[in-house]
Amino acid sequence: MREIFLLIVLFVVGQWLAKALRRHDAHTAQRSGTSGARRGATNANGAAGASGAPQLAEPMIRCVECGVHAPKGDSVIVAGQAFCSAAHAQRHGARPTGRDAR
Repeated sequence: MREIFLLIVLFVVGQWLAKALRRHDAHTAQRSGTSGARRGATNANGAAGASGAPQLAEPMIRCVECGVHAPKGDSVIVAGQAFCSAAHAQRHGARPTGRDAR
């Protein structure tokens, strides 16, 4: 019975220590301006982020033709509609509309 109690106490103490270490690492990273997951991260130009501000993810758009989500910077905008590629924009533009579509 003592062995089981000792194992439970060791487990609780180990969990507490692990949580304290994670909290300390997060606090240290916050003070230095970097997060643990983003250390060594680079910006779009390939340079390391010197400002320390987190970079927001690029917005995604939904292709009108196929429904695939693509980054807004890689998308093609035609007549106010967003497409994942120029080929889909052309295919959508070539599709008959109105009475011709029937």
